[in-house]
Amino acid sequence: MAIDTEAIKEHIRGIIIALGDDPDREGLVETPDRVARMYEKVFEGMNYTNDDIARMFDKTFTMDVNDSAENDMVIVKDIDVFSYCEHHLALMYDMKVAIAYIPTNKVIGISKLARIADMVAKRLQLQERIGSDIAEIVQKITGSEDVAVLIEGCHSCMTARGIQKTASKTVTSTFRGRFKTDISLQNRLYR
Repeated sequence: MAIDTEAIKEHIRGIIIALGDDPDREGLVETPDRVARMYEKVFEGMNYTNDDIARMFDKTFTMDVNDSAENDMVIVKDIDVFSYCEHHLALMYDMKVAIAYIPTNKVIGISKLARIADMVAKRLQLQERIGSDIAEIVQKITGSEDVAVLIEGCHSCMTARGIQKTASKTVTSTFRGRFKTDISLQNRLYR
């Protein structure tokens, strides 16, 4: 699916009119084009399925795993992302993602984990689904069933409208495989 920038321009122009402003005034005349170009970038992930993203970032390295390494864990923390809430098209910001997995016989390039998180967030999303999508993609690439994703972020649908609680943060966790039942593995993520 390609993002239709011409339709976005037309609709943004209509929104400006619906807000009671003149889309032809100097400050707004180029706004529909700017918004369309911005949406093309910030919603890039909508062009790809989870399978597509897994293929895009499938860069792994073989790793010898012995019995004593069964609880070795790879964790990448503080991956900055932002997204847009599908309920209000409101910005979800100051989001920090942590991704952890227990390698089987291969590891993924760590920069790919950040790229996966970024691409998944570039969709109309729910924070809970971001975690679930990231976990699914990491499982596909690494072959590991043991994946966890923690996300903490602010939602402008809570901070700028509605209840207007500016200090509130939403924390979600997605646990797959042994992370679902092994509290000691979960605790290692929160250190």
